[in-house]
Amino acid sequence: MKSFVEYSSQSDFSIHNIPFGVAVFNKEYISCCTRIGDQVIDLATLYDFAYFEEVEGLDDNVFEAYTLNEFIELGKPVTNAVRTKIQELLQEGSILSKDQKTIEAAFYDLDKVKMMMPVHVPNYTDFYSSIEHATNVGKMFRDPANALLPNWKHLPVGYHGRASSIVVSGTEIIRPKGQTKPADADQPVFGPCKQLDFELEMAFILNKNTEMGESISTKDAEEAIFGMVIFNDWSARDIQSWEYVPLGPFLAKNFGSSVSPWVVTLEALEPFRTTSPKQDPEVLDYLKFEGDKNYDINLEVYIQPENGDQNRISESNYKHMYWNMAQQLAHHTVNGCNVEVGDMYASGTISGSDPKSFGSMLELTWRGQNPIILSNGEERKFINDNDTVTMKAWAEKDGVRVGFGEVSGKIIPAV
Repeated sequence: MKSFVEYSSQSDFSIHNIPFGVAVFNKEYISCCTRIGDQVIDLATLYDFAYFEEVEGLDDNVFEAYTLNEFIELGKPVTNAVRTKIQELLQEGSILSKDQKTIEAAFYDLDKVKMMMPVHVPNYTDFYSSIEHATNVGKMFRDPANALLPNWKHLPVGYHGRASSIVVSGTEIIRPKGQTKPADADQPVFGPCKQLDFELEMAFILNKNTEMGESISTKDAEEAIFGMVIFNDWSARDIQSWEYVPLGPFLAKNFGSSVSPWVVTLEALEPFRTTSPKQDPEVLDYLKFEGDKNYDINLEVYIQPENGDQNRISESNYKHMYWNMAQQLAHHTVNGCNVEVGDMYASGTISGSDPKSFGSMLELTWRGQNPIILSNGEERKFINDNDTVTMKAWAEKDGVRVGFGEVSGKIIPAV
């Protein structure tokens, strides 16, 4: 496929992608949109100009919305047909390529729009599915010889997080405050977090509702997953280490999580499927699956100090995940837990075996023992005020590139 819209060969947003998002256009109105290169396309206007008349099931202009929820709830027969139609329209020689009136009305330069949170998130779950990350944390905080807890290789460990504080890329994050207990103190103290961290994650988004008592099998899971975003699960490590026993993280996690604005569909990621790591011991029947369920997605993390340059500090890959999305969703619902359209499920920190591929400052600096030296000479054990953390993700194979853009967030001082 070749598009009439010109873009760089290194663009995440090729004609092979066709992601979905929500944007403010002309500082006036909000619409669902897609992107190719550095052009953002107003899908509500394309609908009004009758470009989706052939799509069965798309009976209303669901793109005139503040979120993608209504659109993705139509299910894959409709959403895939819309994506395929957009690809057709963007090709050289298409009807749209010759319709200057519609192009002028619906196409916007990237710097002329403001991206919004792509979906309303009713519920959010965070998993713990990278064996390298879980092993590193176990070595640091527990017994190095028995880093993984007994249940870890038998089920995708996870917890329910806070949906209300998930924000879109570019939103500033206020340094959290809470209780911590210094190692040399008898009693906890209150104040700003001193060990603020990022967690490099991906997240998938659901397109369906279920009733209590229903479950989704590994076989059917992908039909319920609309697409994915990059996810930064900000973490306050010193608050977490004091509060997490016995019920897990609370204030250490719920102050903010950041997501990329573009949702990349599973269909766009189809060429990048890859085999999963071998699971040993063998999992229970409801967690077994067939075929390739992991995806070869390159990941990078950058830290940029105020008035300084970006420093790449981590290079990882989503294919390292021990537990895949189908298993995560099957386990989440096997007890009859009902799910909702727009629910978001984060992977947990993604780390590889190489220290350069670790997905958190906790691991990269080994709990602050080995500080990172930035290009301006400053060192970082954790994230400082006014630092900006940026994560990027993309897949590339046989000359085809499909990416997510980036998720970025600046830490501002506690208030």
